[in-house]
Order: sequence, then structure tokens, then C-alpha cells
Amino acid sequence: MKRLLHILVVLAPFAVAAQQDSGGYNRALAAFNAGDYDTAAPLFFQASESGGDADTQGKAEFYLAQSLAKKGLPVSAFISYAAIVNAGPSHPSYLKAVEGLVDMQQQLDEQNLIPSILNQAYSEEVRDKWVTLPKEVLARINYLVGTVSQRRMRFEEARSLLEAVPKDSRVYAKARYLLGVVLADPRFPGRPGEGETLDKEALAAFNASLSANEPQVELKATQHLALIGLGRLHYRRGEYAEATVAYEKVPRYTRYWDQALFENGFARFQNEDFGGSLGSLQALHAPQFAGAFQPESWILKSTVYYYSCLYDEVKTTLAAFDELYGPMAKQLEPFTAEDSDLVQAYNLVAAENRRLPRPVYLWLRNNERIREVMRVLAKLDEEKKELSGGAWRGTPLAKQTVASLEDVRGTLLQVGGTLARSRIREAADNLRTFSDQAEIIRVQTALDEKDLLQAGVDQKALLTRQSLYRPKMPGAAWNYWKFQGEFWIDEIGYYQYTLKRGCPAKTAEQQTP
Repeated sequence: MKRLLHILVVLAPFAVAAQQDSGGYNRALAAFNAGDYDTAAPLFFQASESGGDADTQGKAEFYLAQSLAKKGLPVSAFISYAAIVNAGPSHPSYLKAVEGLVDMQQQLDEQNLIPSILNQAYSEEVRDKWVTLPKEVLARINYLVGTVSQRRMRFEEARSLLEAVPKDSRVYAKARYLLGVVLADPRFPGRPGEGETLDKEALAAFNASLSANEPQVELKATQHLALIGLGRLHYRRGEYAEATVAYEKVPRYTRYWDQALFENGFARFQNEDFGGSLGSLQALHAPQFAGAFQPESWILKSTVYYYSCLYDEVKTTLAAFDELYGPMAKQLEPFTAEDSDLVQAYNLVAAENRRLPRPVYLWLRNNERIREVMRVLAKLDEEKKELSGGAWRGTPLAKQTVASLEDVRGTLLQVGGTLARSRIREAADNLRTFSDQAEIIRVQTALDEKDLLQAGVDQKALLTRQSLYRPKMPGAAWNYWKFQGEFWIDEIGYYQYTLKRGCPAKTAEQQTP
């Protein structure tokens, strides 16, 4: 009897705590159902921290995340959902938290942290549980985890995940586009033996993205990327005319148009359409793209002139490259050290500054993942301000949530800094590489000029005897206007050069292989 009494005495405080916890949870749930999230959230937080009944505590953690989401605090909500997901499938609200985490990813368009959390959680242990999630939620998970697999070059895994996204999903077009990228990657296992089959499947994936209909997430931008992916696939296969068709379908003045112009310049050059190649580059070098970082475009332009033996134009083009990009290489040198600070690297991009060359600065800020870090950090700072000065000011909920936001902020700064530092080094490496290529072209041009002189070829007379003709018109609705140094907005993107050829005709002996 004494032993039983002792047990009752020991258990009594826990029973009281459980009753108090249950009462707080019930009051929180009533406030939540009434839409009073200012009252509900602190009570759910208290219930989740009470150490009482595990089931009640787990539900309180989930409804706390729900309250934060409904209060318009998606970053704070994502942190709460992520804590439940990381706790594992034994948590009573595990699957609901997975669904909530996917919802916050969609709301924030966060592509760095949440996909990694889902990727880590998507283990063999939980796959059977996750298939019970709503169809659209599972489709988004497959797409998001597929993006992580693609970045980490786990191509077969990425393929399996992306192919699992059904046609009626709102991320179908994005999944098909990325599937095309995965299958077309030269590093995909099975190449080159299965290259033809993989290319056909990649072609089908890009076309599926292009034929997708609304409602889709970011459909237009995704389809523009699919056109560029299609162009790259044809280009790699040596199908240059088909590549040009794809690139020229990217609408003018859309986000990826400058990239399409640049790559189309290469496709037309390889297709021996030198005038068309220079036309694409003429558009790319218009004042509207004055802030673009496209050093390779000038190397391509000089190469087109070199193949036409127009050596004065080669030298003029290389001089323009040196004037534009020579100073940039020196400006970037201080920011390319191996041990450079990541937060400082991120701040170079995030803040308006004069330390980086403006074209490089804009190129960095246009990186999709860096833009996402900036956007989420801005939202995070908004939430910190609201928590510090709103209805929950000074409460344990506000203090802990702000501390969690600070932890996420630190992680995002590291992610953003890593991306920024990598891109800065890429820019510096590109400038070095293309400067070396410019020097090779310059030297080869000088040698070829010397050969012509020694052979007694009067190149100026050769060029004078040639005539320039209007380019062929694509159709009856087209008009020809001679370019006279002015860039008109309705003409940019439709330029076509006609070139003379400064190369002397080869004799029959020279043409014999």
C-alpha cells in the first residue's frame, strides 16, 4: 500500500501538467478555429514546450506552424514544419508537416533549403508513407528532389523522380524541361552508346514542356528555357539549322532572349551563315544590352571576321573587347581569393555597390538561385521585424522564433555567399580564357596578313572588286532598312549582315586534299 501511494504521489505532478497542457492546447485550438492566430500561436507554443503528452505536444507543434503560415509568416512556418519533418515519421503530424513544408516552398519559391530538407527526408523508410500524400504535393516533392539530384549529378535518380511528375501537375512543364536537361547532359550514364536514344527522349521532354498548357508554375519562362535547351541539344548534335529555329522562337525582350541571341550566333556561324551570326551579335551589342556580361560574344564576332579574312574588322573587334573587358579582369582580382569571406561575397551582390564591374554585378544578380536567396532573406527580415514589434513582442514564442530566423539567415548567407563567390570566380576565369583566345586570334591574324603580303595578294583590291547585296528577305511582309548606326527598338533582333570575303581564291592544287 505504501508503494502504491508513493507512485501516485510521484505521478501526480505529471498528471497535473498533462491536464494543464491539454487545457492550453484546447484553448489554442478554439482560437485557431476562430481565426484568432495572435492568441492561438503563443498557446500552441506553450503546449509544444510543456513536456506533457507526446501526442498533444506533437499536434501543438503542427498547429503552431499552421498558425504562423496563416499569419503570413511563411519563413517562420517553414522552420516549424522542417523541425517536424526532421523529427521523422514517428511524429504524430509528420505527413501533414511534409505537406505544409511543400506549401511554404511554393509560397516562398525557395529553391535552396527546402528542396535539400525534402531530399534528406525522402528515404526508403518513408517512401511508402509519402505516396499517401495528395497527388500534387507528391508531384512537387518529386520535382524539387529531382532538382537536387540533377545539381549533384545523380542523373539516373533525377530522371526517375522527374518522370514521376504526372501531366496534370502544375509543375509538369518544369519537370519535363529539367528532364530534357538531364537526359541531354553528356555525363548521363550510358553515353555515348545510348546517346541517340537519350537525345530522342530529351527532345520529347523539351517538346512536352513546350506543349504544356496552363495552369502551370512559371509556364512562359519555363518554355523559353525549353527552347534554349532544344537549341543546345540540336547544336551538340551538329543540327545547326534546327538549333537556330529553336533559339529564334525565344520572344524578344524576354528574360532569356540575350542568351538565345548569343547561342544563336554560334549556331549560325557553325551553319556557315556568317551574316546571320553577326546579325545576332549586332542585336546583343545594342545599347539595350549595354550592361550584359557577354565577353565570349566579342570572341565569336572576331572569329566570324577572321574566317572571312576581314582582318581590319578582326582587329577592331578585339580592340573593343579589350576596352570593355580588360579593366574588368583587374577589378575582379581582389574578390577571387580561395579564402574569401562568404558573407562579404554575398554582400557584394546583394547591395548596390561600385566595387564590382556593373556587367558582372548584373550577371551575378540575374542568377536564379542568388535571386531566390535575396528574396527569402528579405522576407525573413520582414518577419523578424513583425515578430519583434507585433502582438507577440517579448513573448517566448517571439524570442525563439526570431532566434530560429537568425539561424536560417546565417545559413542562407552562407548559401548565397557560396553561389556568389563561385560566380565571381567563373566570371574571372571566363575573362582570362577569352583574353587568351583573343590573343591567339590576334597573333594568327598577323601571321595570315604576313602570308598574304608575301604571296603578293592585294587584299584591298580584292575587296574593292566585290559588291555587297541586300540579304534575302524572309517573306513578303518584310522590309529592308540599311543599318546606319542607330538602334531602333523594333529592328533589334532582326539584323542580317552581308559580308565581303577577303580570302584569295584557292588554286586547283590548293583545293586538292
